[in-house]
Amino acid sequence: MTEIALFGTSADPPTSGHQTILRWLSNHYDWVAVWASDNPFKQHQTPLEHRMMMLRLVIMEIEAPRHNISLNRELSHPRSLTTVQKAREIWGDEVNLNLVIGADLIPQLPRWYNVETLLKQVQLLIVPRFGYAIDPEGLAQLETLGGNYAIADLNAPGVSSSAYREEGDQSVVIPLVQDYIHQQQLYAS
Repeated sequence: MTEIALFGTSADPPTSGHQTILRWLSNHYDWVAVWASDNPFKQHQTPLEHRMMMLRLVIMEIEAPRHNISLNRELSHPRSLTTVQKAREIWGDEVNLNLVIGADLIPQLPRWYNVETLLKQVQLLIVPRFGYAIDPEGLAQLETLGGNYAIADLNAPGVSSSAYREEGDQSVVIPLVQDYIHQQQLYAS
């Protein structure tokens, strides 16, 4: 059965960490669908259209041998359940959908819109994140909600979008994204 990784992110801005995750997903899944969306639990500094364009630049720089990464704007929605329903419309029922989340989102999951219905439709792939322990209690709660999950065998770099926004750490973004940020005068560059 075809395995599809669904990788949505607020990407404000996308970092080299996002790129590392996408490379890893490309090597482990048949298809990787990527999009930027507005996270209802966060404030976003940059409009969605710019975040989507920066993700496109991140994807362009990845030389995935299988050419199996796509930017899927149509999947962008603040509610993951709606995204998964859209993915089913695109790929049908004969695929396995794997919703990729960072370890930092595990405590937030029980508050997601209609989470039990969501968890019946996908397997979660939890990506370890620097500074966030994968809490056994959070995993137990996830199982109680009906969630199935796997933990990615990946050591993503300890970079974050907030380091760029709050501290101006330009080392966390790839040069193509940095150039775009300057051209568009984003983040008070």
